[in-house]
Amino acid sequence: MSGTVHVIGAGLAGLACAVALSAAGRDVVVYEAAGHAGGRCRSFRDSTLDRVIDNGNHLVMRGNTALLRYLDTIGARGHLAGGEAVFPFLDLGDGSRWTVRPSAGPLPWWTMVPERRVPGTRPTDYLGGLRLARAGKRETVADCLADRPQIFSRLWEPLAVAALNTSAEEGAARLLWPVLSRTFLRGASYCRPFVARDGLSETFVAPALAKLAGQGSQIRFGSRLKAIGRAGDRIHTLGFAQQDVALGDDDSVVLAVPNTAAHQLLEDLVPAFPHRAIVNAHFRLESPIALPGNSPFLGVVGGTAQWLFVRHDVVSVTVSAADSLAAHPNDEIARILWRDVAAALGRDRTTIPPVRIINEHRATIAQTPAVAGRRPPPETALANLFLAGDWTDTGIPATIEGAVQSGHTAAKMLLSMRKPV
Repeated sequence: MSGTVHVIGAGLAGLACAVALSAAGRDVVVYEAAGHAGGRCRSFRDSTLDRVIDNGNHLVMRGNTALLRYLDTIGARGHLAGGEAVFPFLDLGDGSRWTVRPSAGPLPWWTMVPERRVPGTRPTDYLGGLRLARAGKRETVADCLADRPQIFSRLWEPLAVAALNTSAEEGAARLLWPVLSRTFLRGASYCRPFVARDGLSETFVAPALAKLAGQGSQIRFGSRLKAIGRAGDRIHTLGFAQQDVALGDDDSVVLAVPNTAAHQLLEDLVPAFPHRAIVNAHFRLESPIALPGNSPFLGVVGGTAQWLFVRHDVVSVTVSAADSLAAHPNDEIARILWRDVAAALGRDRTTIPPVRIINEHRATIAQTPAVAGRRPPPETALANLFLAGDWTDTGIPATIEGAVQSGHTAAKMLLSMRKPV
């Protein structure tokens, strides 16, 4: 089939799908409601800080194969900055610091070395992670791992909350297993951490737009899809705010919008999921700062802040599963988070530097066992419609890796014509 593929949404799922389809020679048109691409993965210049900041912080690992393949396709892997597989942590409760250092290869000999593991833990504590592989559909991370409090609070819980954006008491254990099995359980080379050197847009978005433009694909910003016209088991019309687009007999649609928008358009095909918030705070300091070991990030436990990221003179804080924090006014959020940053960096907690708070109330779906069991597959009951997005059934958490993987899967299914179009 050689019809046009209409990709709705220019977040990472939509961009990854469009790039894959365009590279395969398909005619692609991408529609985006906003005036920019990237969705929740983008950068912008903030007037208060007078700096380019990211909408949120994202840590990429060598085991994120779909994301790295996407970056290779758009020629942007060189935009990542990273180093050794070291994960520094700070406990604000007692001031202790440690660094988790996985060893080369799948044999976890690093757990035998006290300096490479969480203080107060034993090598056998780490075997608990294997329980995730056998977790039942209704089990949470806490159900599987909370029986060893020291390693739970200082390793399993921070990783789970970051990956699932859901508390460990609620988060689906089965979704955390692929995170561990693709990274830490494969050795240091697969859990090497990377960050976007110059910003999310420069790394993940702008090169993709350039790639699509170079391949002749159309990108239409300011195009919000209002309705989907159906006839039998096919889509025949896309109703945008400005105009209707009639589909040809060979045309297909990939709906790569957030879950809430997809449900509004297709209530009978897409369930509505609860969501969880992520709060990010960006503080501009008076001069560039370096974290211990020149790491670009620091894991924090014992406070409200969870992860600190540094780029030049901007310190960014990420708090996942942040519904409670997100309910506070921005100035209160800034005060709460600066208290933790000041403690981590040895700064005056009473003098809050210029700050920008970004509050994503619907950052990801709530990745509970109940929701995980209802995530829809990319195929739908409509012959020429596929779904993409981190909320679809990728088998992994709703992360940027999941978003890209979903886009690749939708493109692959469409290209292989596993269903008639």
